[in-house]
Amino acid sequence: MPDTQDPSPVAPSPGSRLWTAGASGGLAVLVLLALAVYDPGHAPPLLAGALLVAISTWMVSRQRPEPGQPSTPATVVDTRQNGPAESQAVLLEEVFETVTDPMLVVRGGEPDDMAGRRILLANRAARELLRIPREGAILVSALRDPGLLEAVDEALFGGVSRETDFDSGGVQARHWRAVTRPLPGSDTQTLALLMLRDETDVRRMELMRVDFLANASHELRTPLASLSGFIETLKGHAREDSVARDRFLDIMAAQAERMTRLVADLLSLSRIELNEHVPPSGHLDLGRATADVVDALSVLTRDHGVQIAVDAPEAAVRIKGERDEIVQVIQNLIDNAIKYSPRDGRIEVEIRSGLTPAAAAAARMPGAARLPLLTPDRDDGLTYAAVTVRDHGPGLSREHLPRLTERFYRVEGQKSGGDRPGTGLGLAIVKHIVNRHRGGLLVESLPGEGAAFTAFFPLSKRPVTAPALTV
Repeated sequence: MPDTQDPSPVAPSPGSRLWTAGASGGLAVLVLLALAVYDPGHAPPLLAGALLVAISTWMVSRQRPEPGQPSTPATVVDTRQNGPAESQAVLLEEVFETVTDPMLVVRGGEPDDMAGRRILLANRAARELLRIPREGAILVSALRDPGLLEAVDEALFGGVSRETDFDSGGVQARHWRAVTRPLPGSDTQTLALLMLRDETDVRRMELMRVDFLANASHELRTPLASLSGFIETLKGHAREDSVARDRFLDIMAAQAERMTRLVADLLSLSRIELNEHVPPSGHLDLGRATADVVDALSVLTRDHGVQIAVDAPEAAVRIKGERDEIVQVIQNLIDNAIKYSPRDGRIEVEIRSGLTPAAAAAARMPGAARLPLLTPDRDDGLTYAAVTVRDHGPGLSREHLPRLTERFYRVEGQKSGGDRPGTGLGLAIVKHIVNRHRGGLLVESLPGEGAAFTAFFPLSKRPVTAPALTV
């Protein structure tokens, strides 16, 4: 007779166990993502939890074999029998790779051995940011902030989750929020998850509001007081004095124009600082942009009796940058030179191309005091194009050069020519625009001989046959 007894229970295969673990982890991820959509206010921690569950499930499934099975990769993935499990593991790895925030899985090593903190896994965003391989890099060589390293140690050896703020170094400083979480490890190693979130925009917006209010309230106080005084005078004893009335109204109009320019420059500077960490994406011809600025300022140069001589290559000098901002740099430098040039003076504008950083920052005024106001953060083998604007005005003493790009800084006893005083923000705007374009800025000056400002920008790698930028 056929055997009618129930078959003996079959032990689950490694693939079925992995599939079950992956499915459970995937279900938890879906639940947390649904909660994030339902409650947007708590989306960041819920999304972080979803990623933590996904990576934890993935790490456990990769590192812990079945009892009685050899701990080799063959027991984890079997393409012939464990198709669903393998696809689940691949899905979790793709999630880890495509997350836009940098994520690292850190292995602890010995508690007292800082060099033993190794990056076990780094997703694509982390590799691009830190310039590290996918695995094996030393943590302290990639991230050196003491508070962040301490938070990682607490996650590795204390099982403590933390959120830490830190600023990256360099010219284009960025503000980061780091989330550290302990991960299930094994008897031989401890693991932690490190997630980085770029909060530079939020921090810059906060600082922009504070700086704008402080600067506007300070700089607008004087012209507003002047306007109030003249209005009071016109309402009083100068009411019937037509000569005084016309003179006071002219002064009031000039003060109102200055306030308008001041507010415009403050807004421009705040907007530039807000996007300073974002590299530009456009392309332009530096020579054409310079020629457009010279044409636009022709009325001003004629009124001041100043000549502008431009020395530029015949071929196009293509740089990577936002055209409006590059034009603003050139215009501010030439406008500054016009203000301090004597009548019938001469302003020289020179454009050079194919330069190393050292050649771009080379001296253009022999014997003059020279100071780099901004130096590119990294070389990376780039070549640069430079524009130098030189005037033959009164020049500046050496002690004033370091402060030229400060907001509202003015050299005591030195006045610009004409009836259009500056706002004190022109060179600050120039510096921040050049910094956003990953370029450099240099000043040279000799009292009685004038000053020269050089701004240089990385050359565009776009082929010469690319279509010209439409303006």
